[in-house]
Amino acid sequence: MNKKLRSFLIWVLVTLFTFAIAYYQRSTGPTYDKKGEIIIDDNVYKYKMIRSHGGEGDAICHLLIPDTSVSGFYIYQKINSNEEETRENLKRKGDTLFLAIPHQPPAGKVRYNVFLEKDSKEYSLTEESVVVRFKGYVPLSVLIPHVIIMFLAMLFSTRTGIEALIKGKNTLPFTVITVILFFTGGLILGPVVQKYAFGAYWTGWPFGHDLTDNKTLVAFIVWLIALIRLFRNRSNRGWVIAAAIVLLAVYLVPHSMFGSELDYSTGEVGTGNQ
Repeated sequence: MNKKLRSFLIWVLVTLFTFAIAYYQRSTGPTYDKKGEIIIDDNVYKYKMIRSHGGEGDAICHLLIPDTSVSGFYIYQKINSNEEETRENLKRKGDTLFLAIPHQPPAGKVRYNVFLEKDSKEYSLTEESVVVRFKGYVPLSVLIPHVIIMFLAMLFSTRTGIEALIKGKNTLPFTVITVILFFTGGLILGPVVQKYAFGAYWTGWPFGHDLTDNKTLVAFIVWLIALIRLFRNRSNRGWVIAAAIVLLAVYLVPHSMFGSELDYSTGEVGTGNQ
């Protein structure tokens, strides 16, 4: 196999692998909708429980249930507050039942449970409470470049690791590109996104325990060490392979785990336990 074809095939495989990791990130973690289905009178109703809300307004969750004899209610309570649980009836508009969790400050979290009712029977949609986290509006002009650059950083990290493994001549330039991309996406645009969303640029070490910030910092440090070692000696490819593995491990940690959480009793934003 000639070198150009081999390089092309490697890029194709790396791209497909990166898309798979991106899909994993998009479908896991505590901030993505919780999906499920319930059967009432032989009718299957699918639903999505919202777990993240950005910008102004209440967090709205819609349930497509055409059967108008089905009603229900929901119970919610702020996390880290002394407030009692609140019960509200689900509202109906046409074929849709919906609930509205009142708007909260950035990093405020509310746990809620949803119940449907028909013919005096009660159906729970949430065996365990669902938690919705509120955040400020993040401009697309900041969010889109952040997401794209972090995707490219993963792409080049994987490609650079393979290049080091096969002792390719592009290991050093690929390493430089990876470090630049990860620094830009993770340590420049990442904090800007967090500032818009939760009011703080950095809540990781040494100021806090935010997992997303800390894993980003660790991965960048490892890649920076790999770059320095490679500059000093081109045979230090093992550091590059290790850095690629570390970054992969970072991306396998569900996004927003142990993220920012508002303590209503103090008004301070700390690190959550989920």
